[in-house]
Formats: sequence, structure tokens, C-alpha cells
Amino acid sequence: MRVRRHGASGARVIVLHGGPGAAGSAGPLARGLADSFRVEEPWQRGSGAVPLSVARHVADLHDLVRSDPAERRPGLVGESWGAMLALAYAVAHPEETGPIVLVGCGTFDPAARARLQRTLDERMDERIRERLRRLEAEGIDPAERLRLRYEAIHPLYDYDPVFEEPGGGEDPPFDEAAHAETWDDMLRLQADGTYPAAFRAITAPVLMIHGAHDPHPGSMIRDGLSRWIPHLEYEELPRCGHRPWAERFARERFFARLRAWLRDRFAETP
Repeated sequence: MRVRRHGASGARVIVLHGGPGAAGSAGPLARGLADSFRVEEPWQRGSGAVPLSVARHVADLHDLVRSDPAERRPGLVGESWGAMLALAYAVAHPEETGPIVLVGCGTFDPAARARLQRTLDERMDERIRERLRRLEAEGIDPAERLRLRYEAIHPLYDYDPVFEEPGGGEDPPFDEAAHAETWDDMLRLQADGTYPAAFRAITAPVLMIHGAHDPHPGSMIRDGLSRWIPHLEYEELPRCGHRPWAERFARERFFARLRAWLRDRFAETP
């Protein structure tokens, strides 16, 4: 994995991007924490000859965690899919997991995914619908179609965004195959009952921060996770979509809360 590093002092924090397959998407989040922590921003493994799995991503993250023998319990800040990966890692390696923050966490059951889709459908106007219909009718590369579809519906996830290039224009294109392989495996693990039930083993402190305007249903996701992680803390940000670090009305409050919570949890760790 490529790892971008931000900040030179403070506790170690690993920021996990979303997607799956959206390497670099967490760049602004990582840079926003660099004034307080030593931040590592790994670009998760891309598609290749061997299909990707949740276990493969967990193993890759473990290699990164163990690469610093002086600090083996880093904080994990995951956004969207990255939040789900942070929980999967904490189950596999509880002894090497520090405080966990879930930002705009993804879904763990069909009901939450159905609510997400209904919200997107309600927000979608005819202009966007027509653009999506044209994309399906045109004979373009599937990866390019996915990128264009993302561009079309992305505004439905935001409240009042302040746009920023994720990595200054250096980020790779969205990896459609990595997304499909990884997400299919996550759905399989949910269908067979592995997740979220396995999260009962998590003892690390967990904070879930969710935008009130995020189409991912925060309260439903929280309630589902709290059954297995009773110590989970939840904070909902008003006038905020899926990416709090990029929201005009939530950005400052989000980073202030995130920094303070991480500092407090690190201070409590022996």
C-alpha cells in the first residue's frame, strides 16, 4: 500500500478512506488532523489477479499497524467504508487497536440500505434521473460509467459543501473492481451473520459521528451497532452531509470534537 503521512507530532492515527476503492478520498480528513496527531493515510490495496476481501484489507492494515513497533495501538478514523474496515480490524486485532472513530459509517443490514436508497430517490430530480438513464444506455467502460454515476449523485450526499481536491489532483481513479470485490465480500459476511455480531468483541472506545443530512441513516446504523457495541458514543451534526470535513456549517465543530475526543481517549490509555 502507498501511505501518505501528515503531521510530525502527537499520537498515531490511521485514517481509512471510503469506497471501497476510493483511494485518496480521506486526504482532506487526514490533513485536518495533522496539526494534532501523526497521521497515516493508507491507500488500500487495489484490484489485481486475486479478488479482494475484507480479510485481505484487514491483513494489509495490520501490516501497517505493526510497522511502527513503538506505537502498536493507533487510533483508527474511518470514513464511510473505512469506518466498516476499522470495526473489522478491531475484531481481528483487539490488542492492537486504539480509539475508533466512525465518520459517516456504512450500512450493516438490508433495512438500512433500503432507507439509504429511498432517501436518495426522494432527493433525486428529473435532471439527475435522465443523466443516469443515459449512462446506462451508452456503451461506455464500466469503470467510467461508475465514475460518472458517482459525479451525478454525489450532490445528494452533501448539505453545503466546501470543495477541496482530495489529494491535490494526484489521487488515482476510482477502482471499480476493488469496490465490487470488497463490497461483495462485506455483503457476504453480513448475510452469513458474521457482521455486525462479531463486533461484540470490541473493547476499544468507539465514537460515531454522522451528518444529519447524510442519506446513510445514522440512527438506524447506530441502533444496529449499539446492540453489539453498547459503549458506542454517537454524535449527529446538524446541517451536515456524508463528509463533515467538507461541510461549510459543520467542519469546525467536527474537527474540534474529533481532536478533543481522540486526545481524551489517548490520555486514558495506559
